[in-house]
Amino acid sequence: MSEPASAQPSAAHFTSTSERGSFCSARCTCGWRGPARRARSLARNDAAGHEASADTTG
Repeated sequence: MSEPASAQPSAAHFTSTSERGSFCSARCTCGWRGPARRARSLARNDAAGHEASADTTG
């Protein structure tokens, strides 16, 4: 099941989380993928960090 990582995604980057077994990872429409995490909150933090860095660089 996927869920949005943040309430306000940037225009070019829309992140979500997906689960595979007991692991959760963040993904972005730009092709970025975060590491597999056991805690959903860490995957959401990875996604938020990606969006934040994309906003400052792009």
